[in-house]
Amino acid sequence: MGNFAPEMDNEQNLKNKTEAAAGAPDKEAVKESKDAVKESRDAVKESKDAVKEKLWNRNYCVAMLANFMMFFSFYLLTPLLPIYLDAEFNAGKDMIGLVLSGYVIAALVVRPFSGFVVDSFDRKKVLVLCFFFFFICFTGYIGAGTLLMFAIVRTIHGLPFGATTVANSTAAIDVLASSRRNEGMGFYGLSNNLAMAIAPSAGIWIYSATDNFSLLFWISLVVALIGFWCSTTIRLPRRKKVEGKPPMSLDHFFLTRAWLMAINICLFGLCWGVMANYVALYGKEEMGITDGTGIFFALLSIGLVISRLYGAKALRQGKLTENAMEGALISSVGYTLFAIAPGAWAFYVSAMLIGLGNGRMYPAFLNMFISVARHDQRGTANSSILTSWDVGMGLGILAGGVITEYCGFSAAFWVTAASQIAGTLLLLFFTRRFFLSRKLV
Repeated sequence: MGNFAPEMDNEQNLKNKTEAAAGAPDKEAVKESKDAVKESRDAVKESKDAVKEKLWNRNYCVAMLANFMMFFSFYLLTPLLPIYLDAEFNAGKDMIGLVLSGYVIAALVVRPFSGFVVDSFDRKKVLVLCFFFFFICFTGYIGAGTLLMFAIVRTIHGLPFGATTVANSTAAIDVLASSRRNEGMGFYGLSNNLAMAIAPSAGIWIYSATDNFSLLFWISLVVALIGFWCSTTIRLPRRKKVEGKPPMSLDHFFLTRAWLMAINICLFGLCWGVMANYVALYGKEEMGITDGTGIFFALLSIGLVISRLYGAKALRQGKLTENAMEGALISSVGYTLFAIAPGAWAFYVSAMLIGLGNGRMYPAFLNMFISVARHDQRGTANSSILTSWDVGMGLGILAGGVITEYCGFSAAFWVTAASQIAGTLLLLFFTRRFFLSRKLV
């Protein structure tokens, strides 16, 4: 029996070694699995940390407030200027369109250079200087006693307006955390969209109650002053010097990588140019309403707010083309319904639809422009989308005046619907692929 003991020990040792050898891969697999779980937890933690990055910081809120005040002061007058020019200077619709398009031409001239200046010099100083001249130009409306003087003031006003919009929106981008930029710019755009919708309603209500255009000019002046003060309190982070920056080129003034998106925005801007400037005149002359135009812009603003709040999550998730497409489709329905004009109900329902559509479409396009630009081209990206929008707005104001004078309001609003549908088709079949192929961030 004793002779078998060593053999049994050897067999046991061999068995233990075999089990150990067999168990080794299992331990390594367990270790790899633990590492994978750890990496997954780290990724989740990073994602949660990104979500926790503050969106509503002080400087961002101040930039939004300044932007709201700027657009509110400007668009408080927009729907009433055709009525003012008609009543005060007896101007025809074609002349009204020419006078009102002057500011758009001026903004077009200055905006490409604004992007370059904002990207090349101290952004805070540029912003404050531009906002000051924007504010002071409102005094010109109060003193303009002839149609020519009014046209000159309106045209000159487009210069600081165009430059300030670029400088302020670029400042807003700078104070946002990178993980919240898409969402943040969506809400930032809400500030000017809200102003563009609420201000006309307020202006129409004030004019209906007082029948006093001078009061409106003074209110705009005070609101612009508040916006200027807000701009002086924004604190911007210090920018690092960009090494190896390309030499002077067209890209310093216009984001050539986004040329097709610019055409798309131009088509959408044309619609807004006609609608925002002639709906009050249309309501007064064709539908016999004045207070109802204020309701139109109020519904438009409600649509914008709902759309921005609903679309914020999709923007945060980076669904830019989806947001843009949905917004363009909804706006197409709204503009078409307005052009058909089956009654007062369509007048108001179309306002809500246009608000819902633009509230999703424009912030998506703004982020699309920023996404195809280098980080040192944020000012250029901003100026490019605003320039494109202004081209469309200017064409809409000018064409709207001529068409309504010689063909009537119905023809002008059908042109608007056609432009919106054309832009939607361009986005569907070409612009989406164009953007995805050039996206950098």
